[in-house]
This record gives sequence, C-alpha cells and structure tokens, in this order.
Amino acid sequence: MTEPGQDRAPQTLLVALAHPDDEVGMVAAMRAHVERGGRVVLLWLTRGEMTEALGPVPTEEIIRRRTEHGRIAGEILGVETLFLDFPDTGVHATPEAAARVARVIAEVQPDAVLTWGDAWRRGLRHPDHQATGKIVRDAITLARIKRVVDPLPPHRRPAPVFTYRDRHSPFPAVAIDAAPYRDKIRELALHYQRELEFPDPGWLEERLRGIGRRWDLEMAEEFDAWETRGGLVESLLPVEIQGLPDHPERTREDTL
Repeated sequence: MTEPGQDRAPQTLLVALAHPDDEVGMVAAMRAHVERGGRVVLLWLTRGEMTEALGPVPTEEIIRRRTEHGRIAGEILGVETLFLDFPDTGVHATPEAAARVARVIAEVQPDAVLTWGDAWRRGLRHPDHQATGKIVRDAITLARIKRVVDPLPPHRRPAPVFTYRDRHSPFPAVAIDAAPYRDKIRELALHYQRELEFPDPGWLEERLRGIGRRWDLEMAEEFDAWETRGGLVESLLPVEIQGLPDHPERTREDTL
C-alpha cells in the first residue's frame, strides 16, 4: 500500500465507447487524468461507418477517414487510441463481444473504466451506446478469467465503472470541473464539427454550463459512479471503492 507522502504509480483510465465523437462529453475527465501524469486509453468499438456526414463515398473510405478522425482526436487529447471492428449500428451485447473486449481490458490493465451507461434521452440511448456499455461492464468481469483472456494475464485488480449520466439515474453523481479544460473541449468539438457537422461547440459548452450550475461551477462534466462515492472530484483516479470488495484475493490463477 502507498504510504502518505509516497508518489503513486501512474494509473490507467480506459475510456470505451461505440463511435469516434462519443467522447466529446468526457474531455475534462480524460485531460484531468493526463495532466496528473496518468495514462488514458480511448477505445472505440466501431469506426462509425454509418455516418452520412461524409457524403456518398464507399464504406471503405468512410472507415479510413473515421479512423483518421480518431487518431487526430487522440492527438488533441494526448491519449492512446484503439479501434475494434464491431459494425456501426450492429453492436450487440453477446458473450462473444464481451470476451473480445475482455482481452483488451487484460492488455490495457485499467484502474477505472469510463463508458456508456443506462440512458433515457434519444441520443444517449442509441442502441450501439447501450450495447457498448453492457459489453464493457461485462468484459471487466470476464477479464478476470484466465481461460477467457489467455495468453494475456487476467486483470483482477479493481476497475470501478463510471458512465455518462442521464436523467432518472439511480447512481451517485460524480462531477469534474470542466473550465480548466475549455480549450481542449472546444478544440475537439471543432475537429468533429469540421468533419461531421457535430457537435456545435456552442451547444456543447452550454450543455456543460448547465451541468456546472448544479455543482456551483462555470462548467462541469458529470458521470454515474457505479462503485464509488459521488461528489466533486479533481480526477476520476485515484479512487476509493465503497463497501466490501466484491472478490476476495485468490492465490490460484484459474479462480475468479
């Protein structure tokens, strides 16, 4: 255990989403962790190839351009980026899909995961978003199982979940002050607006100001805390899991 005054080892935040541009409401969460010396890995399950914003071009060209969009987004945010090849509008929460993402989790070894959650509003409840959230949350458990992720080492350390927050959520809310990251938020929004005509930077900033008013801040991002206490935080990591651990420490490699 790290003693008071000792430097903490850098921790890893995995951000796992469905499409490039899903991350526009998570910029402060990512940059807050990066600026504290942490590692952020941004994973998209699809290439977002069903977009019509790029015009009547072949699917292969859309995939190429959307992959480049993601690469540039990673450079703007200062994070690592990864893509899987799930089909856009065809993401389904199956055991096989969860096993694929579990192998990514075993490779990345995250200390926390930020993804899609349960949602009620039209945009947030996109079927790909809902399926991605379940796949990722299931994958955190499957990544503990050696036979699922072999030959990679299983990932058995706690990896608490945070998700986009929507109305009617029963979870504690955790918020991050977004004002210090305003320039990066706007830069990412402008990048996607130039390419996809979404999001409008003014709309995004007004949305963040609306969240900020709930926390007595100029701007804020807000997430559901599935396993941790809510409240205003400087960064999602480091974090303290609430209650007793779900899994005791085991000595045999093939146990959960």
